[in-house]
Amino acid sequence: MRLSKLATVPVGLALAMVMTACGSATKTVDQEQTATGSSEGALVGVTMPTKSSERWIHDGDNVKSSLEKLGYKVDLQYAENDIPTQVNQIENQITKGAKVLIVASIDGTAITTQLQQAADKKIPVIAYDRLIRNSPNVDYYATFDNYKVGVQQATSLLVGLGLKKQDGSEGDAKGPFNVEIFAGSPDDNNATFFYNGAMDTLKPYIDKGTLVVKSGETDFKTVAILRWDPATAQKRMEDLITKAYSDAKVQGVLSPYDGLSIGILSALKSSGYGTADQPYPVVTGQDAEVASVKSIIAGEQYATIYKDTRQLAEVTVKMADALLKGGKPEVNNTTDYDNGNKVVPSYLLEPVIVYKDNYKQALVDTGYYTEDQLK
Repeated sequence: MRLSKLATVPVGLALAMVMTACGSATKTVDQEQTATGSSEGALVGVTMPTKSSERWIHDGDNVKSSLEKLGYKVDLQYAENDIPTQVNQIENQITKGAKVLIVASIDGTAITTQLQQAADKKIPVIAYDRLIRNSPNVDYYATFDNYKVGVQQATSLLVGLGLKKQDGSEGDAKGPFNVEIFAGSPDDNNATFFYNGAMDTLKPYIDKGTLVVKSGETDFKTVAILRWDPATAQKRMEDLITKAYSDAKVQGVLSPYDGLSIGILSALKSSGYGTADQPYPVVTGQDAEVASVKSIIAGEQYATIYKDTRQLAEVTVKMADALLKGGKPEVNNTTDYDNGNKVVPSYLLEPVIVYKDNYKQALVDTGYYTEDQLK
């Protein structure tokens, strides 16, 4: 599922562009009403997966505050990774009269009934960061270039091993290097994009024997971690070390998320890694969570992928605002995000690799974190 090359627009420019266009001549009654101003004070339902990951807290806060600044009311809910809870939250938002739903789904296949209820009431649905699967009732999708995230995760692994340089040129290392592969939750559509981008990047090195997966575990179903659970990742890493590394050392771990990376590093530490004689392997990540950025600064985790959720919230809010006013949101991809029922019009943002030597430029200079937060 390789994504096509996109002619990307710089984020600052893209976000400054007007994201609405004139509605078609076939507006619904609701759209005609919102176009004449009745959207003022409208309720927007926002559902996020969990507060156990700091990134979702930031996402929810950013979306809510931005919508409220535009004069809308917001019902923000967290489901703590419980599917029935999220189902109930969406149903309640529909009952309360929400005019738009913004949904970061736990399981992108589990809410088709609720989306049909929304469609029956002409409530538009915006999938937030995670694509909602197998439903015709997903109107728009706001996310990052998720295939590119996977490419960047694999690239950071290659850079850490010395096979690549940060500028993209070939490194001086020859290998072979022992590596292990982790993937995200199988019920999260993004996880397959991350995995495909990473494996497309690593496969030539695996085929040549430059990278060796000693466990032999590379297929998505085997390496996927349900619900992105750090404890599950820690247990799998412990099992891999016991099974495949009694007489060898792990030199690299492809991890698709910072929470998993922390669990993986804990397993490595308990097995004797993290010392001068046996340093940590190169461990990747995603989301630039505070704990992992601190770990990168300390020389433990090697890299992470930074996705500015402020920009994602801004794009999503502009989509919602356009819909509430009877307009058509701006998108920059109408080909790649097929949810099994339709290709969902999408707006993709650009991710950034963060290493120890550029974290200040990427995270502090942009105002995403302060220096004090990372001490």
